[in-house]
Amino acid sequence: MSRLCSASRPEPGGQALTAADTIFALSSGRPPAAVAVVRTSGPAAFAAAEAMAGRLPAARRAVLMTLRSPSGGAVIDRALVLRFDRPASATGEDVVEYQCHGGRAVVDALLDAMTSCPGLRMAEPGEFTRRALANGRIDLTEAEGLADLLEAETESQRRAALLMAEGGLRRRIEGWRQQLVELSARAEAAIDYVGNEDETGADETRLADEARALAAEFGEWLGRPRAEPLKEGVRVVAAGPPNAGKSSLVNALADSDRAIVTDIPGTTRDSIEVPLSLDGVPVVLVDTAGLRDSNDVVEAIGVARAKEQIARADVLLWLGSPADAPAHPRLVRLHAQADRRGTAPDGLLAVSAVTGAGLGELAGRIAELARTLLPAEGELALNRRQASEMEEAMAVLDQGGGDLVRTAEGLRLARAAFDRLSGRAGVEDMLDALFGRFCLGK
Repeated sequence: MSRLCSASRPEPGGQALTAADTIFALSSGRPPAAVAVVRTSGPAAFAAAEAMAGRLPAARRAVLMTLRSPSGGAVIDRALVLRFDRPASATGEDVVEYQCHGGRAVVDALLDAMTSCPGLRMAEPGEFTRRALANGRIDLTEAEGLADLLEAETESQRRAALLMAEGGLRRRIEGWRQQLVELSARAEAAIDYVGNEDETGADETRLADEARALAAEFGEWLGRPRAEPLKEGVRVVAAGPPNAGKSSLVNALADSDRAIVTDIPGTTRDSIEVPLSLDGVPVVLVDTAGLRDSNDVVEAIGVARAKEQIARADVLLWLGSPADAPAHPRLVRLHAQADRRGTAPDGLLAVSAVTGAGLGELAGRIAELARTLLPAEGELALNRRQASEMEEAMAVLDQGGGDLVRTAEGLRLARAAFDRLSGRAGVEDMLDALFGRFCLGK
């Protein structure tokens, strides 16, 4: 059975994971390839490497070595072997990396040989990165950035994920947490200090003001565009009555026949989502059922779903009467089917899926509106989890009201929120889901 890397998940009820295990996996792409990278991490990594290759080279020095089966001594391959000593390795443990020929048989033979070494087992998805987190080599925000980097499909997604994966938010968090620690120390000292009321009152006021100033800084960050629109795509919803040209427009913008188009009203019964890039901006174009009252049970469900999509829309393309357009902060009123309906009234953009008229201008307008929801170039963007913890910290810092004891308690709770934000504590329930996004060798 092949042991090659895949994105498949481990079977339920698998063996318990322990830090005493030494793990191994193929970390490069699936063979065949010119070169395959296999790595091991854990206390038995060096012993296993010596059993297959002999005496290891000095740390961080690549040496061409002959790999042999530990059981029979048969030659597996000639490979570059690199050793990384703990704690200065990717995982914080002893690590050995093998760069061998990338044929399926070569890789399988090497993985089989590792299986026969005492204390070694195949890694679970994301386990290398999880160990890096546990050993303090990265924090949780960097792990989330790495997961996003592995899934990035556009250049803007890659740049934003790399900024997070390289510790951009981690450094900010460390600075904020240090401020919280210093304010907490001053608050505790002020509580224990016995002095005159003027001195105590000045301490209370000064600490409360500084805590509120820090909360205001958190609020400024929370007001920035979030990471989800960039990761998941800005939702652009086409809506309007039946036969308004929504499906034709979606197909034209996507340059693909994704939605069924007929002259029969009510053809579209469900929402159809089409991910695409408009002028480099990731969007999810959504076709919806025509809005009307219907006695058809299936169509009525489609209409209800269309209304839900309108409520979720980041950008709304309205193809109906301007007077019937829903209230929306990023609304684009369209004069669709302009090839047969003639000149557009003032305030409406004329478009035609048949002739292509207006489609370029529409794509540009969608991209312009979508960019207002995306982080600026080089700007860190919080995801939902990170924003939730920062909102908690901001709320508890604002509750002191000038009372020294309440201010001190707010600072303690804010530190706890930042420990969850960075992964220092209280995040075990979400780690499995996060690292399940990784392949076996990451």
